[in-house]
Amino acid sequence: MPGDFDAIRKTSRPGLDALRRQLAASGSLLVAFSGGVDSTFLLAVAREELGDRVLALTAHSPSVPASERAAARALAARLGARHLEVTSREGDDPDYTANGDQRCYYCKRELYRLCREVAVREGLGVIADGFNSDDRRDHRPGHRAAGEAGVRSPLAEAGLGKGAIRAWSQHLGLPTWDKPQQACLASRIPYGMAVTPERLGQVERAEAGVRALGLKSFRVRHHGEVARLEVAEEELAGAFARREALAAALKEAGFRSAALDLEPFRSGRLNELAGIPLPVVPW
Repeated sequence: MPGDFDAIRKTSRPGLDALRRQLAASGSLLVAFSGGVDSTFLLAVAREELGDRVLALTAHSPSVPASERAAARALAARLGARHLEVTSREGDDPDYTANGDQRCYYCKRELYRLCREVAVREGLGVIADGFNSDDRRDHRPGHRAAGEAGVRSPLAEAGLGKGAIRAWSQHLGLPTWDKPQQACLASRIPYGMAVTPERLGQVERAEAGVRALGLKSFRVRHHGEVARLEVAEEELAGAFARREALAAALKEAGFRSAALDLEPFRSGRLNELAGIPLPVVPW
């Protein structure tokens, strides 16, 4: 992919320019900041355009791995951004813990409630998230919560997708340019199985064990006593060669059995297995 970045940056330059104009016009901004590829890029560009009139807000809950919390903290410091960490209580909402296919809506509703409270208190004019133009092609019920809360999505509005964001992130020297896709730990639990702190912690421990063995792009899916490991195609052969060590790591996290999926990991696969259709994008 890096070999294509020059071409991607050339074609996406109008989008970056549009993003900069939009951010500058906002006057002041609160960024819902997870420390992932998208929100880090958004925060970096917003800092360039608005300086200290930007605040990054990171919400913590049992669905966020401790490693990601630390990474977000370090990234905000590296960018010189004002950074506020708050506690998110989506786990108190029975609609969230029931884990239906709208789970992300209830999670984001809580996040944007917190964002709104802070934005009002700090006198910030706009709340922005890291939703990008490619996300329109996926099942993203949390985006409905953003619309209800008046949260803007500057990356999507500027027409910037994941490829452009990674290319410009590399150009800006951001360490997240090649960071694997992340999602909250609750996404590892199949729809219909209750989201509990115990299950989230079990998945977090399992994924930490797998990561310690050198894998980068993967998911540990929680199926009760069974852990199903999905690994990206380029790492699948290596994972199979280390299956004994991987099985031990998953069992050490509390699972009784471990399975290595023969199909490679890809974003959105959980929704495919649940039969959730992808949205029709008219543009």
